[in-house]
Amino acid sequence: MKVCTDACLFGGLLAISFAAGEVKRVLDIGTGTGLLALMYAQKNPHAIIDAVEIDEAAAQQAKENFQESPWKERLHIHNTSIQQFSNITQPPNQLTHPQINSSIIKYNLVISNPPFFENDLMSKNTKRNLALHSSELSLEELLDAVIKFLKEDGSFAVLLSYHRAEQFVNLATERSFYLTAKILVKQTPQHNYFRSVLFFSKKLTQTKNSEIIIQNKDGKYTNAFVELLKDYYLHL
Repeated sequence: MKVCTDACLFGGLLAISFAAGEVKRVLDIGTGTGLLALMYAQKNPHAIIDAVEIDEAAAQQAKENFQESPWKERLHIHNTSIQQFSNITQPPNQLTHPQINSSIIKYNLVISNPPFFENDLMSKNTKRNLALHSSELSLEELLDAVIKFLKEDGSFAVLLSYHRAEQFVNLATERSFYLTAKILVKQTPQHNYFRSVLFFSKKLTQTKNSEIIIQNKDGKYTNAFVELLKDYYLHL
């Protein structure tokens, strides 16, 4: 799977929206080859990031990418589904009854660029289906994982296809999440919205609405896009 412009945009938004001082631990659900985890680590020098990826080849690539980065000590890849992911810690000196006082690690921030399509036309490439379709991770299962791993005062961020946003907000609301920000993404001023960036928390707050356009009419990147990604792209 190639690196997508909208995923890079999402990574740039994450890095500036959730400050390092407040975010100590991050969970990246469906990390692919590690793009979001790497972008967040670059901007936030103290965050420890657990990246979960079900596809073995993608997870191996993420592992290599992490090892080649300056932030490898803070990046951890887990080749498993989020449904099977376990990060239970056990206190020392509990050899006789290791399950006593064991606890799930909770995260300040959970991020995900999940499968876009559900019940849409599937391709013949099973790996591509895993990346682009929700046959292995439904939106409901994603939210269940967030509930399990997110701290009470934590935040959750997701990148979705535009036409899935309303459905996802409704599902999140049913699970007592509040939409804190909605950023709609257009390719150009003439195009319709095609992606939605959604931020959630468990605290009631007024939703901030905004939009980002990737390219101007002349095909050049907009100032907003350049500002978000200038520290990541070699050429803009």
